[in-house]
Amino acid sequence: MLSRIADSLFWLNRYMERTDSLLRVIRTNYILSFDIGNNSGYSWKDILTSFTNMDAESIKLNGENVSAALEYLVASPKNINALKVLIIRARENARGGQDNITKEVWEQVNQLYHLINQPDLSKKLKGSRAIEILDLLSQNSVLFYGVTDSTMPRGQGWNFMNLGKFIERCLLTIEITDAHFKKTEYQLSDKQDILYWRNLLLSLSGYELYLKTYTSGFHNMNILDHVIANKNFPRSIFYSLERIKRYLDHVIRDTQIEGCDALEKMFGRLHSKIKYAELSNLEENTIPDFLHSTRNDLIEFSQQLSRVYFSYA
Repeated sequence: MLSRIADSLFWLNRYMERTDSLLRVIRTNYILSFDIGNNSGYSWKDILTSFTNMDAESIKLNGENVSAALEYLVASPKNINALKVLIIRARENARGGQDNITKEVWEQVNQLYHLINQPDLSKKLKGSRAIEILDLLSQNSVLFYGVTDSTMPRGQGWNFMNLGKFIERCLLTIEITDAHFKKTEYQLSDKQDILYWRNLLLSLSGYELYLKTYTSGFHNMNILDHVIANKNFPRSIFYSLERIKRYLDHVIRDTQIEGCDALEKMFGRLHSKIKYAELSNLEENTIPDFLHSTRNDLIEFSQQLSRVYFSYA
């Protein structure tokens, strides 16, 4: 497979995963903002901080206005992580690798593109129909994964698509988790009830699984275990790394090009760090270092993967 095509497929799924994750965060926060029992302290300001390049003054101004926050996060071309920008970039990459994806995958990306480019989108986001727009986008994002899984051939293209998907998912899980723990100043001993963590768990689609898995103990420590080490949770850091390992092994086996051995060792160190981590030893002052170092290691791995397989300088 040409490096140009592999690159397009890799970034197609990275942008689609980022779209899906941001949609979950926005939709969760929008719904919980009407719940008087919501005490997470996680606000539109926090989302704007994580997913935009706004300065502090603009974040303060827009973060207090739901319509302004939605507009900037969903439809503003000024925001490089707006849903509209992400979907446009996903479509550009789908076009670049169109001969290597199925007709159904292309049509689903195109469907999202037309939904996000509705001429009256901004108007709807400012009114009572905002949740309808978010639901429709969310449904079509999920459809993309279903169509991709059921129609894509399991070749090199599939492997590069999934490398992009799970690298992005892992990075976003770290980002969202860190933002919520930061609100507590990483205090594991400061007992928070389940209502506090509901925003995080719903944003990661892990609320129901959490309630079924953890029936005792402190929520703070259980949440940390859930998002980092739960092998059955599709958005845990460990699960994402296991999937990256699987598809990286397939790519290396099929290509055997210069640099793949060093790439495999680099990822092996990161994978082992999470697989054998003693979470019980983590303390308030070590949690941010653990999350940030994991994030940096994954970014470094992704950059090296791009240099080896996509001919990045």
